[in-house]
Amino acid sequence: MSASPPVLGVIFGNRDFFPDRLVPDARADIEQLFGELGVEAVMLSPDDTKLGGVETHSDARKCAELFRRERDRIVGVLVVLPNFGDEKGVADTLKLAELNVPVLIQGYPDELDKLDVIRRRDSWCGKISVCNNLRQAGIPFSLTTEHVVRPDAPSFRADLAHFLAVCRVVRGLRGARIGAIGARPGAFNTVRYSEKILERAGISVTTVDLSEILGAAAKITEEDARLVAKIAEIKAYANTSAVPPAKLVQMARLGVVLDDFVAAHHLDATALQCWNSVQANHGCNVCTSMSMMSEAMNPSACEVDVTGVLTMYAMQLAAGSPSALVDWNNNYGADPDKCVLFHCGNWAKSFLPDVKVLNAPILGTTLGVENTWGALDGRTPAAPLTYGRITTDDTTGRIRAYVGEGQLTDDALATFGNRAVAQVPKLQKLMRHVCENGFEHHVVMNASRTASVLQEAFSRYLGWEVYHHEAPDA
Repeated sequence: MSASPPVLGVIFGNRDFFPDRLVPDARADIEQLFGELGVEAVMLSPDDTKLGGVETHSDARKCAELFRRERDRIVGVLVVLPNFGDEKGVADTLKLAELNVPVLIQGYPDELDKLDVIRRRDSWCGKISVCNNLRQAGIPFSLTTEHVVRPDAPSFRADLAHFLAVCRVVRGLRGARIGAIGARPGAFNTVRYSEKILERAGISVTTVDLSEILGAAAKITEEDARLVAKIAEIKAYANTSAVPPAKLVQMARLGVVLDDFVAAHHLDATALQCWNSVQANHGCNVCTSMSMMSEAMNPSACEVDVTGVLTMYAMQLAAGSPSALVDWNNNYGADPDKCVLFHCGNWAKSFLPDVKVLNAPILGTTLGVENTWGALDGRTPAAPLTYGRITTDDTTGRIRAYVGEGQLTDDALATFGNRAVAQVPKLQKLMRHVCENGFEHHVVMNASRTASVLQEAFSRYLGWEVYHHEAPDA
């Protein structure tokens, strides 16, 4: 993820019969807040328009022109209403700028002892009018938790952090590039997806035959400096003391080639065929390389689950931390709200404080345990949980998703691989939704509380159908 500061366009709404000082005061508030949060503002100056606000159509044209010049950098727009504002000016600016980015509407509260003609704001009323005009124009927008709120209020800071996360998700998914490496496993129809539906949403898929990856890996000599460096990187990443040296070399060869493929095609994420061919033809698992990519914020999913890794990427954007693709795998005893999350071994090590590189017992039963070195083993400890899944629905031509929150627990779990225990309110209801709506058995987890961010980004700004399981009251 980029380390550059987020850039927001800022519109200061104004009406001329309100006190002039309200707009400069609001500008100072926003400049101070953005400075503290590391956010860059693109906004008119007092030299451009009266007070740097937007009040007339001419003002709107100037602001829109400024936004168009910075459109490649602006991730969202904050509308600030120090007073009632001019709803037409705000709507015209957004229509003319054609940024197609998330918009947050903020209005200042009045003070009970300052409701005289020279000090009143009327932002409460003006915000309603601005929202009405944006709705008429078909421009989606977000609201603050409190209808009117000062920028220095804690709730607005939380609202702005939420909004910036929404902006990251929307910007990241529009134009996302996914690598599909190899064909899906023949037994897994569940990971079918529609490239065309994704393309319509601005998400491109670059495919490559697995034989090209394995062929390139086989050509890397043991003296190659990149291979030597990759072996050292793997050893630094996880405990490899049990791995036969020859298998570590094979794992590293795959890692070098995958890094090259990602860089050559400017990919944001990858989905790989992780069985059976790689074991049969290369003699190891690719799990460690996938884990390392996910930990480095370039998520990688198994079984060529393209929409699964798209979900990983979305959650990573929302939370700013790695995600993992997991199976809704087992019940947890008789507890109706707990289950076991599992995969044979490619979760980012952020989830696995005790991570070590071993083999894959389940795959080993058919492929030979000696051919499965490279799977990770580790238990995920207690943590917040956001889970979810994106899928393409070919029968309706739409993208659908579900999201929700729960808790990862420290409950006892005697098994192998990458594993966790999840507690989800009304889990049985969620499983009915998953089954009745034909979602995949894969789900994505992230150690965060970001389900509301994902819901807003997916539904409000991307136009996807979203089920938010046990969503908190608005």
